[in-house]
Amino acid sequence: MRFHTTLPRLLIIFIIFSVFTSCSDMENKTEPDYYQITPLTNEPLPEQGLNILFIGNSLTYSNGLPGILERMLILADIEIGKIESQTLGGYGLPDHWDRTETRARLDVSGWDIVVLQQGPSATEGRPYLLEYVPLFDTEIKQSGGKTALYMVWPAKSRFFDFPGVSDSYESAAKLVDGLLYPVGEAWLAAWRRNPSISLYGSDNFHPSLLGTYLAALTMFEQISGMELNDLPPVIPAVNGDVNIEPALAKILQDSAKEANLNFALDSAIKNTQNNTL
Repeated sequence: MRFHTTLPRLLIIFIIFSVFTSCSDMENKTEPDYYQITPLTNEPLPEQGLNILFIGNSLTYSNGLPGILERMLILADIEIGKIESQTLGGYGLPDHWDRTETRARLDVSGWDIVVLQQGPSATEGRPYLLEYVPLFDTEIKQSGGKTALYMVWPAKSRFFDFPGVSDSYESAAKLVDGLLYPVGEAWLAAWRRNPSISLYGSDNFHPSLLGTYLAALTMFEQISGMELNDLPPVIPAVNGDVNIEPALAKILQDSAKEANLNFALDSAIKNTQNNTL
């Protein structure tokens, strides 16, 4: 496992053996298997609708992030072709690059967005992120797609690494003229509004359901261009909707908006927000 070699060894072992465990503090729901590994198929992608591929590890599949994003887009009347995942616990981008199944699915033509997630990558993982994102980007562009970087966060014990994580992902996205989903920055924005919000899961590394939902909000705004404050105070989780307090929903929405305004690399989202201010 090469995505964050500075994590304590016991935490690394825990992450590997908790591949199929949801780390949400709000409920004990696990995400469907198909949001971890989409069965390998040679079928072409739909010509109509949005096709998104997630490549990453348990920071992506915890609480079913791809499924939450998919439901949000569908509820917003955005046509979906296919949303798939190649996500394995403890995997970094080098591991996926060497994995036949991930590469085969990546080679299918028709992806609109391919979301890449390494690990926190503030220190030792940074070279892997900067080396492998351009390799993936070459294949993504050949299929007509756009590379997006899912900026995550450090373990709570390494809270001081937030700036390093942010810089690593921003640098990688700029290398390939890609999209940047600044989720780690959205977490910080939420804590500035309310330090007591539980965004970490029980292991203080994986996200809680709220943390995953904030990630989905950050991605949703960039993909849809819609006003987040128009969304209802409901997390459309893959195993059933979860109602949250309207005040909390607004904090999460405003935090995603702030992160995108300050860190998104796509000028369209900045222009959209500035026009509503």
